[in-house]
Amino acid sequence: MAPSECEHQVIDSLLVANRGEIACRIFRTARRLGIRTIAVFSEADAAAKHVREADGAVCLGAAAPRESYLNIGRLLAAAKSTGAQSIHPGYGFLSENAAFARACVAAGRVFVGPPAAAIEAMGSKIVAKARMRGVGVPVLPGYEGGLQDLPHLMEEARKLGLPLMIKPAAGGGGKGMRIVTAEADIEGALAGARRLAEGSFGDGALLLERFLSAPRHVEVQVFADTHGHTIHLGDRDCSIQRRHQKLIEEAPAPALADDVRQRMRAAAVLVAREIGYVGAGTVEFLFDGTGFYFMEMNTRLQVEHTVTEAVTGLDLVEWQLRVASGEALPLTQDQVSLRGHAMEARVCAEDPEHEFLPSAGRLRLLDWPGIEPTSEPGNARDSGPAALAIRVDAGFETGDEVPAVYDSLLGKVIAWGASRSEAASKLAAALDDTHAVGIHTNERWLSRILRDSRFRAVQHSVAFLEQHAPDLGSCAEPDRPALILAALAVLCKVGSSSAVLSGPSAAASPWDTVDGFTPNLIAPVELTFSHGTSRYDVGIQFERGRARAAWACPAGAAPLEEEKIELANVGADFVAAQIGAERVSGRYYIEDNRVHVWLGAGHVELLLDDPRNRAYSTAADPGGLTTPLPGVVVSILVSAGQSVAAGEALLIVEAMKMEHTLRAPRGGTVLALHCAPGDRVPEGKALLDLST
Repeated sequence: MAPSECEHQVIDSLLVANRGEIACRIFRTARRLGIRTIAVFSEADAAAKHVREADGAVCLGAAAPRESYLNIGRLLAAAKSTGAQSIHPGYGFLSENAAFARACVAAGRVFVGPPAAAIEAMGSKIVAKARMRGVGVPVLPGYEGGLQDLPHLMEEARKLGLPLMIKPAAGGGGKGMRIVTAEADIEGALAGARRLAEGSFGDGALLLERFLSAPRHVEVQVFADTHGHTIHLGDRDCSIQRRHQKLIEEAPAPALADDVRQRMRAAAVLVAREIGYVGAGTVEFLFDGTGFYFMEMNTRLQVEHTVTEAVTGLDLVEWQLRVASGEALPLTQDQVSLRGHAMEARVCAEDPEHEFLPSAGRLRLLDWPGIEPTSEPGNARDSGPAALAIRVDAGFETGDEVPAVYDSLLGKVIAWGASRSEAASKLAAALDDTHAVGIHTNERWLSRILRDSRFRAVQHSVAFLEQHAPDLGSCAEPDRPALILAALAVLCKVGSSSAVLSGPSAAASPWDTVDGFTPNLIAPVELTFSHGTSRYDVGIQFERGRARAAWACPAGAAPLEEEKIELANVGADFVAAQIGAERVSGRYYIEDNRVHVWLGAGHVELLLDDPRNRAYSTAADPGGLTTPLPGVVVSILVSAGQSVAAGEALLIVEAMKMEHTLRAPRGGTVLALHCAPGDRVPEGKALLDLST
């Protein structure tokens, strides 16, 4: 930014050099402040939500980030053509790019972020750690030297000992990190980290440091202006991570001793002052239960800034805009107060049931939970986004296309409560009230984490998900209530009206019903559903147009027992029934012969069995391995003629900014390869032939 060059310049127009939920979130504050908003988009995002919500929009180019969101020249041209006075980088993409910050100022635009020099000071983890060690901030033992040839790095790694963390010196968000626990793996991990660092950040320098196997990730939100004021806005815990990507964040960080909390906050302010920071930033630490160690500083607004907003009642984007215009910070340190507890969950397009493979495609349905104002007196101090008990920051909605070329974040659900337990319960319930069809999503998996007794007892660390993954899996098969609700929903859709099942008003004639009408007799209707490789028979018995009893069992088996149904109500997307002594209700969605049922924290997708479809279906070629979604082949780990075991790694494909290892579905011999490193492959492309 360099706000000193544009002090007290009122911002009246803002271009957000980003996409998705962060662009939508920034626009929300800008609109409240009466600032004209301009979106930028790639060809893949032409119909995206952030484009629809802006006052104006400019296409940057092709879907590839280097042709669009990472193209500084095109971004500045968009700002010039629209008369955008200021540019907000959001997070990711160019948000921590000193050259972009400097180019914005040179073009006469206000950069809503820190000075380029501050970005550069923290841009290299090597330089940053050495500098912070020099001013007395605790730092883990490691190697931050300039000798970066692989043999020398191998030598330094052996000196440090295991376990060891390897990180790209540039970049952030955990991308490219490698954890090494065996000496034989050091060389391969160094090579892999360097390859990714060069490809993603244009800088192959690596940082080595002692790896703490199960620390917590605790960070401090700092803010500074051009008038010499630097303060903190409390701390956050971001320890629930998968592949170094944060998934659940909370504020304040729980179970910290007061003296540790105060020393950590003071260290974060020292870090910001040391580099002449301006604007919003986050200083990240690893906490091992007694001591804390500087990890890095993110010189931008964080994804998880929302939980700080919830406990402070402040709008951090508004603060960014005011500081960028040359104003002093709105509050002093003594005036900042924290109330209650807040948690955020990142809802992503990925499949928890299949190793979290990213998912892309059209969202047939995406219903977010309803927002709720807080009832806590004194917390609703702001007309902005902070005064909510349930808040949603989303970049997608029903009908939107999720591209395969960007990260998988769909949106964030945030909950505020008077206590940590209350916030966790509210957030879990809000995730249960989130419904998505068309792509795979992770909200049910996140809700299971929030309800886990170990998480509730603050017994978690950055290793929590790796250690307890089996405990967090969903039930493999649908239960009886879900199957019965699915059958009731299907019969409602087939019939002429919901009166068929609920009976509040009589059907026009017996011929309008779907209950297997037979005069004076009980009428049974039986459906068959498939779920994976399993099939289920579900029967509903009707009497005089009302559902009276139901059963569900594996296909072809005799029903173990019949459940009495006292009541059944089915609406356009809601189904409820009294099954035996239990009242159950859920959401449903039917498309063609696919039936989705959400029952509490569970979600099941069923295929309504139709013999006509089964007769003409063709199975996928069992001998091939195909890509689960569009991506780029990073490396091929096998060769033609090689024998492989079931589960053995075959290829590495990069999709949605993550590397994914594709493994052999069974043992066999690689017969042929149909791709090469660097190939961009569409979804479903055959990558290799494997003998059966």
